[in-house]
Amino acid sequence: MSCDQHSLQISRRQNLADYGMGFTGLAMGAMLAADRTTAGAADLATAGAAGRTAGAADVTGSVAAPRAKSVIWVFLSGGYSHMETFDPKPALNRYAGKTYSQTPFPNPVESPLHKKRFRSVPSEEINIRDVYPTIYPLQVGFRHHGESGIAISDWWPHLSRCVDEISFVRNMWTTDNDHAAENQIHTGRHRLDETQPSIGAWCSYGLGNLNENLPRFVVLGGPTRTDTRESIDSYYLGPQFAGVPLQLDPNNPLQFGTRQAGQTAEQQSREFALLNSLNRLTAERYPRDQQLQARMQSYELAFRMQSAVPEAVSLTQETEETQQLYGIDDDATRVAGQRLLAARRMVECGVRFVQVFPSSYGTWDSHQKLKENHAKMCRSVDRPIAGLLQDLKRRGLMEDVAVVFCTEFGRTPGLEERSGGTTGRDHHPNGFTVWLAGAGLRKGFVHGETDELGYHALGDAHYVTDLHATVLHLMGLDPHQLEIPGRRRLDIDRGQVIREILS
Repeated sequence: MSCDQHSLQISRRQNLADYGMGFTGLAMGAMLAADRTTAGAADLATAGAAGRTAGAADVTGSVAAPRAKSVIWVFLSGGYSHMETFDPKPALNRYAGKTYSQTPFPNPVESPLHKKRFRSVPSEEINIRDVYPTIYPLQVGFRHHGESGIAISDWWPHLSRCVDEISFVRNMWTTDNDHAAENQIHTGRHRLDETQPSIGAWCSYGLGNLNENLPRFVVLGGPTRTDTRESIDSYYLGPQFAGVPLQLDPNNPLQFGTRQAGQTAEQQSREFALLNSLNRLTAERYPRDQQLQARMQSYELAFRMQSAVPEAVSLTQETEETQQLYGIDDDATRVAGQRLLAARRMVECGVRFVQVFPSSYGTWDSHQKLKENHAKMCRSVDRPIAGLLQDLKRRGLMEDVAVVFCTEFGRTPGLEERSGGTTGRDHHPNGFTVWLAGAGLRKGFVHGETDELGYHALGDAHYVTDLHATVLHLMGLDPHQLEIPGRRRLDIDRGQVIREILS
């Protein structure tokens, strides 16, 4: 079942009450955030936009000074090859066609890091992923760019002009070698373990509102499938902190959130008031029902969102020059461009966390025809993501917004040989690259590395929750203090801030 088909089978009542984008959840989130906001917290009122409110998170009684007010988290589903994007490895060309043992480098499969960063769901005996021994050459050239001289592949002609704004982290690793890693990059947990709230949900839980008419956590283009809902979900934090998927249709941006045909605003207002009165009667019988308490506050917010959300997603208000900057004038880049431009509008309106899926599920998954696939996919997002960085900079938003650009894992240095394959790479959790830019981050900087063949993340390499910890830190939150009574988090869930990339 596709994501759209699944959505159509959800009832209006269920969607409003229980889904992450439900108004019930949004209202409850606003109340809880207000309860956690302290007068002594860092003042964010300088945001200055109409409708914003001052406040910063104070979950446990203390809060760090925030470096960023909002996050745009860009996720590319399927696993892009780190070697053909942001971590070029010329040794792959020198030793193409040879096995790992035929190079002067230690065989990476024999490294203890291999088992440490590889957790197979099928038995090890039948799962041969990640150990293909024949080295596959780079499928694209690369150059060094900018004053920083950072090397990225030739498939990023627009982004290459922005490298002096970016911090690259080349020593990321994860454990899931299948596409459940899409959830893992967002929740920090392997699919065999207890699910945790997503990074966007933690930000939503920990932060106060900047705009009471919009959700704190918005999702554009996702979740990519019903089984990737974990990537935007909030679990034990409560549905009020989950991501709110929006469509880029000003006439119907929020499913079930549009006033019914023939109903006036006054009629709807009276309807909400009646529902609120009925809910209050029920609340007297169930005073500890937080979901019900949230529902009592939800309809007023729903009413306000009907005006705020369509305006926020309306790209027609943008100049032709701005739309061209994001590539909206080109069929190849239009979808990614629209979503990233909408993300900029969202953070400009005060949304705290915007999770963007520029492409559909698994489109970067290049088991075969990697050259053809990556050339196409890089083109689809290169101009839009470069346009986002340029647009944020010229609007002065790079001091307020942190941009994260990531995928679920890298791809193997070895040629994938399953089913006689000759043109692709398999999934690779042992080492890959992400990058960040904007508020509180170093510019034109590379942190960490993989080995000469791009196999293992070296040094004090970073599990995916280190990326989470860094984002939370930029937002003024301490991941070690985000706690829910009765829910014990592991050290790996909290992660460690990647301090090397902080400005």
